[in-house]
Amino acid sequence: MKIRQSMDDLLAMLKEDPNVVHWHTIPERRALSVPFPESLDWRLRRTLVERGIDSLYTHQAQAFRDACRGEDVVLVTPTASGKTLCYNLPVLQSILSDPSCRALYLFPTKALAQDQKNEMESVIDALDVPVKSYTYDGDTSGSIRQKIRRAGQIVMTNPDMLHASILPHHTKWVSLFENLRYIVIDELHTYRGVFGSHVANVMRRLERICGYYGSRPQFICTSATIDNPREHAEALTGRRMTLIDRNGAPSVRKHFLLYNPPVVNQPLNVREDELPAVRRLAARFLKNGIQTIVFARSRLKVELIASHLQEINTGFDERAKICAYRGGYLPLERRKIEKGLRDGKIMGVVSTNALELGVDIGQLQVCIITGYPGNMASVWQQAGRAGRRQEDAVIIMVASSTPLDQYMVAHPDYFFSRKPEEARINPDNLMILMDHIKCSAYELPFKKGDTFGGQPAGDLCTFLADEDVLHYETGKWYWMSDAFPAGDVSLRSAVQDSFAIVDVTDRGHVKVIGQMDRFGAITMLYEDAIYIHQGKQYHVDRLDLEERKAYVRRVDVNYYTDSDLAVQLDVLETDEHGVMPAQVEKGFGDVSVRALPTVFKKIRFETLENIGWGHIHLPELEMHTNAAWISFSEDDIGRFGKDVFQGALMGLSYLLRHAAPLFVMCDQADLSVVPKIKAPHNEKPTVFLYDKYPGGIGLSQKVYESLPELLAKAREMVESCGCESGCPSCIGLVNEGRQAKHALIRLLKEARPER
Repeated sequence: MKIRQSMDDLLAMLKEDPNVVHWHTIPERRALSVPFPESLDWRLRRTLVERGIDSLYTHQAQAFRDACRGEDVVLVTPTASGKTLCYNLPVLQSILSDPSCRALYLFPTKALAQDQKNEMESVIDALDVPVKSYTYDGDTSGSIRQKIRRAGQIVMTNPDMLHASILPHHTKWVSLFENLRYIVIDELHTYRGVFGSHVANVMRRLERICGYYGSRPQFICTSATIDNPREHAEALTGRRMTLIDRNGAPSVRKHFLLYNPPVVNQPLNVREDELPAVRRLAARFLKNGIQTIVFARSRLKVELIASHLQEINTGFDERAKICAYRGGYLPLERRKIEKGLRDGKIMGVVSTNALELGVDIGQLQVCIITGYPGNMASVWQQAGRAGRRQEDAVIIMVASSTPLDQYMVAHPDYFFSRKPEEARINPDNLMILMDHIKCSAYELPFKKGDTFGGQPAGDLCTFLADEDVLHYETGKWYWMSDAFPAGDVSLRSAVQDSFAIVDVTDRGHVKVIGQMDRFGAITMLYEDAIYIHQGKQYHVDRLDLEERKAYVRRVDVNYYTDSDLAVQLDVLETDEHGVMPAQVEKGFGDVSVRALPTVFKKIRFETLENIGWGHIHLPELEMHTNAAWISFSEDDIGRFGKDVFQGALMGLSYLLRHAAPLFVMCDQADLSVVPKIKAPHNEKPTVFLYDKYPGGIGLSQKVYESLPELLAKAREMVESCGCESGCPSCIGLVNEGRQAKHALIRLLKEARPER
């Protein structure tokens, strides 16, 4: 019988591992507690004591006081700091004093709502008071829905359900909207980008309806740490917020390791891919019965890691089931995985950021992060999934060979001292705003002089009336179509398109196994692609663009596929322009982007070698969006030579793609970078960074504002890399490598000279 190694044994082995380049221990933190507020209802006081809580953390007490004073509150504390009590206590207090009071809880996912419902029910049972609390989502049966609409005092739902089901049918929810006292928005930091821009408009619609029924509810928002919590909460809700950011909760000791895979090609400074290192580390903990979560940045990497761990599962504990978890899985499958983690039947899970949120998934002790997630808020959210009970937590971030990852592991002081990034939304994105004006007009007609989001709504309503979408009569704009507008508006994307993934392996039992947006479909579900789901490979037989369906068939192959895009970009209008030293220009404005998938590569799982390729036959995608750009002088081409300068421009694009998330809270997938040796709008060598969403969501605007600092950071990254000729850790593997690298350093010095 094999003897298991303890956590201490495994930590001792890691201390001897030369690839652990930094070991950062975060000491345990003692609680800062205060007695219960005198105004706290005696029944709540008794219930808390019965549950082993004889005082409140300082932030919980402050949240209770501020909410009871009628203030709109945003609370920002780390994971596992007891944020739930910060809104449950004032909500229950108001219902105990006035049973007609209502509260609406919004969670970004159904899983989180179900998790919080279980917590609330245990409190209500202990209170022994008939408070009616329900979840209202797509799984709620018709008979229960009637009961919730009539008598639900606490309604827990998600923004999608509020948008598509509750607000359009507000006349069935009169009791809720007439008596709505609190709106709770949990995991505020998740409402950024397109999703956050949509949700801000849903809040505008919600406030219109509340005003119609005579209520003005308070907001209580909670968030993981971001750099602009008050500003973000105010942009999302349209209210002035009181900020609570002094954490009083305790935390366990955490060992945070930075792990850099070894260099496998010294001349090119090429490191081992991060995936094998992640698999080795995860297997080491799993084989010893230590429950582990692995985070990876893409769906493909999640499936590759899970597939490998499942293959070597025979050496694990008999209950050590390994699962993948990501967007695109059906809800029932995800709920089953969450339950398996809580009860210990699943020992390991490999996830995208879908499990960053505060769903209770058991007593995980180890978190392995595959590459820098792109922002520090995600780093600490993912790290917080381990050590949520009493034991020490172990967090290992395994660096990829990208410039940003290599910079982080080479500068641990910078990594551990970085503030979380800002969350950014653009509720006034015209495409998004118009969608919600339509939805709001369906719910309540607009009158002359009405505002939406603080701006006059008349011009937009007039435009929609000219398009025969609204009808103007006796001073009001009415919805005039038979269609149901909210049903055609997805909060998760700016383009309302979703493709179903249909498994046709068994012709007698065809089933939908997932879904994907249009952009993902053309880059991952083209014909002859290999689509991976729960570690299993599926061959894409057909992509039906009209019906929005991809038909896939189960296969057993030892490769996956990756597509290439050809991108054409044109500037439509310049909104901002500036000149930096050395005749370097910067700009921001509206652009047209045309993307055409051209070919795909077949890449072997283990060796990552290219074993074949094929053509992709799909139409071009076009969108209008926002971009920031930096243009160099045409003289620089002659100064360095065309080939060398082109290599430097490609290297700069590679650097900026990885460095931009340092200045904007976004994923690398939210921003695209395109270099042009001769941009059509000014005929100069230019690098564009554009929002990958129609109309833009404010990311490239922030990039434009931060360009001097971004270029300084890019220079620091390329100068700190020890390679001679350019490598994946700085400018990538470009032609004219050594000369291109030195040319880029010179260009960056001239554009941003030392002060």
